[in-house]
Amino acid sequence: MTSRFALCCMSHSPLLHTADPGESVAHAVADALREARAFTDSFDPDLVVIFGPDHYQGFRYELMPPFCVGTAATAIGDYGTSAGALDVPQALADDLIAHLLNADLDVAMSEKMVVDHGISQPLEVLLGSSDARPVIPLFLNSVAQPLGPLRRVRRLGQAVGQWAARLDRRVLFVGSGGLSHDVPIPRLREAAPEAAAYLVDKRRTPAEQQAREELLYQAGQSFARGESPLMDLNPDLDLELLQLFAKGDLAPFDTFSVEWLGEQGGSSIHEVRTWIAAHAALRTGGPYRTESSFYQPVPEWIVGFAVTTALTRGEGSS
Repeated sequence: MTSRFALCCMSHSPLLHTADPGESVAHAVADALREARAFTDSFDPDLVVIFGPDHYQGFRYELMPPFCVGTAATAIGDYGTSAGALDVPQALADDLIAHLLNADLDVAMSEKMVVDHGISQPLEVLLGSSDARPVIPLFLNSVAQPLGPLRRVRRLGQAVGQWAARLDRRVLFVGSGGLSHDVPIPRLREAAPEAAAYLVDKRRTPAEQQAREELLYQAGQSFARGESPLMDLNPDLDLELLQLFAKGDLAPFDTFSVEWLGEQGGSSIHEVRTWIAAHAALRTGGPYRTESSFYQPVPEWIVGFAVTTALTRGEGSS
């Protein structure tokens, strides 16, 4: 490969390793993830920049930034992922923060970022472990309302790509999350006091975390049986979004309102922000081509599961 930039965007799921979606679906997803891992191995990145969400594990309402760059980070090890430090190149992360601030993007920084499965799961799938390669984690709030407009996410990704273009490195951009799915997480202003405390600053004990994971498993089983109040998956929307990414046409995302997107795709469709940022970063390297695109609605995981890989066609900018 001669490209300097590559991309892999993929859904994550806390139920990926626990809930059985059926043999044919399990095999199809496994094949797609193996293909993405082979793509990553072939590209052989010097640096990974991952755009990922958090699910009230590392970021809570005690302080909820729209964007945050980790200059050091540790994986919490939830939902079957491994705990431990990520290999964050501090000087590069510092330089990225300075670049983004100079680009009029008010990003926060964290010298002690905690990441959950939203970042660690794709790193383990694509690289083997969260610390296998130098990685800069970039948190995008995709869960905690209020959420800003999608155009800011695209601008953030574009600025990251412009920064990466100055490096003499092969950079892999990863977007983690989505696509359509609704999740059983209360909204802050509607939550009971005990539930709201977890959203603001209360940490779960190991026993409470285990209970939470079992509760989510049961929610997935109920959803798959059609016995859930959660919003249905929306494959039509998911495929429309994937088509826009494949075309390299990111402008329509600027017109999607937060409210409309949630009404169409559920409370966690907003994780598609990570895909928008990653594709915008890739696009700064010039036109790109989608190498592979997989999609499968998986009710047992309460998610429209997708995996996409892409490469820049050549050097240049746009």
